[in-house]
Amino acid sequence: MKRIAPPKGREVSGGGQLSARLRPAWAEVDLGAVSDNVAYLCRAVAPARVCAVVKAFGYGHGSVPVARAALAGGATYLGVALAEEGHELRRAGLSAPVLVLSEPPKAAMGLVVDDHLTPAIYTERGLRSLLAAVRARLAMAREGTPPRGFPVHLKLDSGMHRVGATPEMVLHLAKGISADPTLYLEGVFTHFAVADEPANPFTAHQLAELEALLQCMNRQGPRPPIVHAANSAGALFHPASRYDMVRAGIAVYGLSPAAALREGAAVRPLRPVLSLKARVSFAKEVAAGERLSYGLRYRLGDRSTIATVPLGYADGVPRRLAETGGEVLIAGRRYPIAGTVTMDQILVDCGAGAEVEAGDEVVLLGRQGAEEITAWDWAERLGTIAYEVTCALSARLPRIYI
Repeated sequence: MKRIAPPKGREVSGGGQLSARLRPAWAEVDLGAVSDNVAYLCRAVAPARVCAVVKAFGYGHGSVPVARAALAGGATYLGVALAEEGHELRRAGLSAPVLVLSEPPKAAMGLVVDDHLTPAIYTERGLRSLLAAVRARLAMAREGTPPRGFPVHLKLDSGMHRVGATPEMVLHLAKGISADPTLYLEGVFTHFAVADEPANPFTAHQLAELEALLQCMNRQGPRPPIVHAANSAGALFHPASRYDMVRAGIAVYGLSPAAALREGAAVRPLRPVLSLKARVSFAKEVAAGERLSYGLRYRLGDRSTIATVPLGYADGVPRRLAETGGEVLIAGRRYPIAGTVTMDQILVDCGAGAEVEAGDEVVLLGRQGAEEITAWDWAERLGTIAYEVTCALSARLPRIYI
């Protein structure tokens, strides 16, 4: 069987350049698929703009390369969870607007202002901290100090009850922003709880809450130029939620917002971005009746070729995957993970007489030949969601960008 080396590409993040050259295990990230997915979303939601959410290391894919590819695909805004994540984008030279989706703590407000990030605000404490940071930078007259009118987005809690302000507090904060020339109310937004359940009426309830707030804002002053509510599921399945901008997260990475929606017409154009691959590091014949891996829970009924693959739970392969019927692809065929997933390695039961040898490509996530294993396949086996699968891929795993 042909031995396949990791693809040549621009390795960024993960295990580092040395590991990318030496370690026969890697996550392959198709940046062309990112651009294509974003371009599709832009067409689907037009005239609304697309904010590509690249928080959490780009859902495990790599925030900076994904951000660049998303902007190339037509995104005009980027979304992060932390000021530090926005800072990483700025250090990489990205100048597009960056929305910090959760209100930054006081200690981070200086970074927000220095890096020209756009914060979500939903408390008086947060607004005071931002205003103090903006005024401090203006007073210092430091090169790169933001101009008067630093942009702010106010977040409404329309029923998810995680973070966000009541409608009354949003109006109160909006008045405070409008009264201060150093700030500019650029946007108002909310976040959906069940948009990935298209038949659930709660999304309509959340939209009604937002609409009521917008009517009050229209009466009391100009409506902010950017209103946004839709996440990926909202953008794809709730057209009324698109407003001026959608915040696309999981769809940017080519994955459905929910397992039940994978076959929907709105999701089919998306292309999965990430593949998880390795090469067989060792292969041997093992006699019938032998037991494998920690705990010796996997017993061979017949003689079999056992392949060792150098990926384990320290890389983000869940330990429970083997217990729930996890498989890999070798030469376009499915083979079961044999026994407990260990920290650095897994075993694969390739069957009697299998022509598998060291150096053969193994696909844990992705396509090989006519077969494919997706993040949602893992998620359904493990009782979780595809988001967690990709975000759990560890930092020591090299990312190869193609």
